[in-house]
Amino acid sequence: MPKRYLRNVLYSIFVILFSAAFVLATRVPTPQAQSQQTNLVTAVEAVAKQAIPAVVHIEVTERQEIANPFLPFENEPFFKYFFGNPKMPKKFKREVSGLGSGIIIDDSGHILTNYHVVGGATDIKVLFADGREFTGNSVKTVGTDPKTDLALIQIVGKGPFPHVSLGDSNKMEVGQWVVAIGHPRGLDQTVTQGIISAKHRTGISDPSSYQDYLQTDAAINPGNSGGPLMNLDGEVIGINAAILSESGGFEGLGFAIPSNIAAYITQELIKNGKVIRGWLGVALQHITPELARSFGLSSNKGALVADVIKGSPADHAGMKQGDVVIAYQGNPVDDPSLLRNSVSLAPVGSEVKLTVVRNGAKQDVTVKVGSLEEQEKAVASSLKQQFGIEVRPLAPQEANEYGLNSQSGLVVAEVDPKGPFGKAGFEKGDIILQIENNPVGSPDTLFALLSTLKQRHKAKVLAVDHKSGQSGKVQITLP
Repeated sequence: MPKRYLRNVLYSIFVILFSAAFVLATRVPTPQAQSQQTNLVTAVEAVAKQAIPAVVHIEVTERQEIANPFLPFENEPFFKYFFGNPKMPKKFKREVSGLGSGIIIDDSGHILTNYHVVGGATDIKVLFADGREFTGNSVKTVGTDPKTDLALIQIVGKGPFPHVSLGDSNKMEVGQWVVAIGHPRGLDQTVTQGIISAKHRTGISDPSSYQDYLQTDAAINPGNSGGPLMNLDGEVIGINAAILSESGGFEGLGFAIPSNIAAYITQELIKNGKVIRGWLGVALQHITPELARSFGLSSNKGALVADVIKGSPADHAGMKQGDVVIAYQGNPVDDPSLLRNSVSLAPVGSEVKLTVVRNGAKQDVTVKVGSLEEQEKAVASSLKQQFGIEVRPLAPQEANEYGLNSQSGLVVAEVDPKGPFGKAGFEKGDIILQIENNPVGSPDTLFALLSTLKQRHKAKVLAVDHKSGQSGKVQITLP
């Protein structure tokens, strides 16, 4: 074939292909294509228009009494030399203000928000997007749940109200678009957008809490707390709760409580005014690569049983220290948090099946789920017997006196002088804040943390001395 003829053929093919590409690139989209494009372009706008009337601005005031920080120095000669002998009050009164967001979930005016927004508040003001304000007797607290950082309040007798629906957070996948709405730093009706960056995040807040966060890069700042994270169908799939930030502002790491957890907590609070959780009676530990090798596991997924509380449901079912739980009700268990969250949602008295690895072999164990009352008695008994200490939750009034968060510590109720805490100098009334830099907000958290430490381990305890009000670290040696 002559070269000139071949060149002409190739040139003709090139012209045809180029013309076709140009036509495809410049042709007018079909009505269907235009509709899809319009939906994508206006999706955030549609969600915002639908949801903004149901997103409220919450302002709170908390009246506190705090201990006089100079009281311990009242009789110090140095203090008297400079200030004479003034009569100092033992306590000061102060008011603390805060703000956050909330989402109306039904036409009866139930508003879902964060516990850290309204917990401990003496006055709550709710501001609607249409300018209406409700405060005083018009706003009541239905119930709170510090363990999930959720709270439910209600506008009394003023409905019906605009509201949005809770969606299925389990259907959300990494990479899907989401919209956050709230009042960051008091800037009303702020809308931001992003994606789901990750799922099942833990270790974000107090380890005694129930954590299973959705992570997002939609901008969240102080004031967004309690506001909704929504999918593009206009459903709430998360309650914005926390950020990780070195600057105090948004750095791309926001976290929301999944709507499925929020829905369960809401039902419990409306029904009982509190959340009734299931309990097994085991102290759980993460599986490190070293532990996985020592137990002959193929991966570090699962939950290691560090201790079994005597007399607990797990004890009656025959669970043992060293068991590795790899499945709950047939579903894989990746880590202790997932197991703990799943058990907490199980009805008290129901039977659940755990798959455990014991001595290298798999076996199923059926456990009858216990109640919170059983947990409190069993944990108290184990703390007293094993560690020589009795503790109780820190009351809000006591927290105010020492300038502490009401969920940040435990008060020593009794202490055995011969136990590890007694030998370290702990006395009745002292407050335990942390064990090995881990906050303790409940007796079961204290027991779980102590149980995961080795014998004769020298543990660092952050505590507050009840006499002076001063905090510091104390070292105890575990039995």
